Amino acid sequence: MKKTITVAHSPDADDIFMYFAIKFGWVSTGSLKFENLALDIETLNKKALESIYDVSAISFALYPHIKDEYALLRTAISFGEGYGPKLIKQKGKKLKRNFKVALSGEYTTNAMIFRIAYPEARITYKNFLEIEDAIKSGEVDAGVLIHESILTYGDSLEVEREIWDIWCELSGGDLPLPLGGMAIRRSLPITRAIECEEILTNAVNVAYKNKQMLSKMLLERDLIRVDKEKLEQYLNLYANENSITLSNKQIKAVDKLYELGFKHNFYPSALKCEEFLVPTEYNDFRFA
Repeated sequence: MKKTITVAHSPDADDIFMYFAIKFGWVSTGSLKFENLALDIETLNKKALESIYDVSAISFALYPHIKDEYALLRTAISFGEGYGPKLIKQKGKKLKRNFKVALSGEYTTNAMIFRIAYPEARITYKNFLEIEDAIKSGEVDAGVLIHESILTYGDSLEVEREIWDIWCELSGGDLPLPLGGMAIRRSLPITRAIECEEILTNAVNVAYKNKQMLSKMLLERDLIRVDKEKLEQYLNLYANENSITLSNKQIKAVDKLYELGFKHNFYPSALKCEEFLVPTEYNDFRFA
């Protein structure tokens, strides 16, 4: 009997795109059976704190808080390179030092970077789908948009600042911005965790290589919140060849994120990403 693995991911286009090659049966799942569910990123982060799901999409900024229960996967990753979440306000509005801002969740990467840059801002946390309306209604002075919202916000709004620009100032400017990754529970046997990572990596690779066909199928089934043009634009940003497996440069970027988090008192120590990845070398020793 196949072992069931529960994969929790966000409902945004890149996560759905990267997972659904499995859902559509395009890749072999070996000894495993995958079940999936979609939740907003802050719910996923909070569920990961409770160690609810076998595999979960998370914000990279969350990971140091769950390192004892989860290992990091190398695949299904989203980084910004010259782009990322946006701090948005109503056009012409001047923000005070203690402006009220809506963020998509306490444990998101964009929230940590924002809090470093704007320590006096008054923060409220909302589902990312509610932030644009909160700005338009005047409930908040500004908000950080994520996911597809960075491409679709209304003409009455404008960018106050790019989170990418803040990241460049903090990190030195030569590293991509770590946004979302995947984590797997340490309670799973190592061989199963390795198999799971291999299957998910294959799924992301197959999705990328069959981008047009998969995108068409997702749109036909109303699984995506944006139209064809916006979907292509969004996937080019967040579900591309750099999403298949962590590179050395991406690992350095994650390390920098954790270094900054430690420096600004978000973490008790500065983690090194490579020390918390699934130990794929285990199979080399076990089956040598």
